[in-house]
Amino acid sequence: MKTASCNIALALLISLGLSACQQAEKTESEIKPSLPTGLDLSMFVEGAFSKTPEIVNCTTDAGTKTKCYKLTTTGAPAQRQPGPFCPRTTSDGADKGGAWFSKEGSGDLVDITGEFIMKLDEYYDDEKWMVYDVQTNKVRYTATKEACLGAAKPDVEEQYMQNCIECELDYLDDDFSVTYLIPVTPIPAVETGRVRTAGISLDGSELSGPAPIDAILGAYTIAAFDDCGGHINVHQAYHYHSSTGCTNKADKFDDGHAPLIGYAIDGYAIYAMKDASGNESEDLDNCRGSSDASRGYHYHAASPSENIFIGCLHGETVRPINGHKGGPPPGGGMGGPHGESNDH
Repeated sequence: MKTASCNIALALLISLGLSACQQAEKTESEIKPSLPTGLDLSMFVEGAFSKTPEIVNCTTDAGTKTKCYKLTTTGAPAQRQPGPFCPRTTSDGADKGGAWFSKEGSGDLVDITGEFIMKLDEYYDDEKWMVYDVQTNKVRYTATKEACLGAAKPDVEEQYMQNCIECELDYLDDDFSVTYLIPVTPIPAVETGRVRTAGISLDGSELSGPAPIDAILGAYTIAAFDDCGGHINVHQAYHYHSSTGCTNKADKFDDGHAPLIGYAIDGYAIYAMKDASGNESEDLDNCRGSSDASRGYHYHAASPSENIFIGCLHGETVRPINGHKGGPPPGGGMGGPHGESNDH
């Protein structure tokens, strides 16, 4: 029995006018092995999409008319409940909290424990940090939708400073959705593009652009991630800023290559930073991309604390039909750079 994802992939191939009969009619000399030409819908986990993917006509920002996958999601990671994010007391361990970027800007994320919250003044060498109540030892966190919205905007009011920020999926509008348009066949760009949204993970959540760290820390807040490297806001829903292994999936080539984590907004695959032996690729370009005989051009994600997935976009991209519901958030929130949404 075919899986649902395989059936979707088959239907889309048929919509492109490709058939097994056409392939069978070719002579052996005409059939040549080809490199992957774009994303493989069968690699996404069940439930990643809220609507059946479609193939539609689209035009890239560079003016190229092409075909695109139209992918719609609810903004929640399929088959997983996000969290935890912020610990509740200064005695809570790593199991009660999430993670955050290391101050070194590279390597693994650091655990947000109660002790980490207590020592933020030492960690950032700034005595103004005080994200807990010294009388009760309770951590200050955004416990309501109002607090979530107040702490996640660019000009944070004083009452929402000194908070560990966490938001809930319940804060989203009931009809919230995100639509991605990704070229079926990636088109190499004449000039590489800036990353505002990196792409889509295999569980249907956004692989985001860089978080505005200076704005977040400048308000003495911590926009906590869960251990998977993602968090929630009302403009992007749940979205990743780091790759920590939660969306890793071995692709169809059994060669020890780094696992697939998702696809970039230009259609090229994004793989984890390290291969099965724990080694990093040594031949990456400025976009963190490279090519091989099996996968063609593809990206490798940066380390979890680098605040990027990829360095730039190698291919042409297409603006989404509606982006995030409600439009882009105001500048500097805890989403993408300057609060940008899925518009790239």
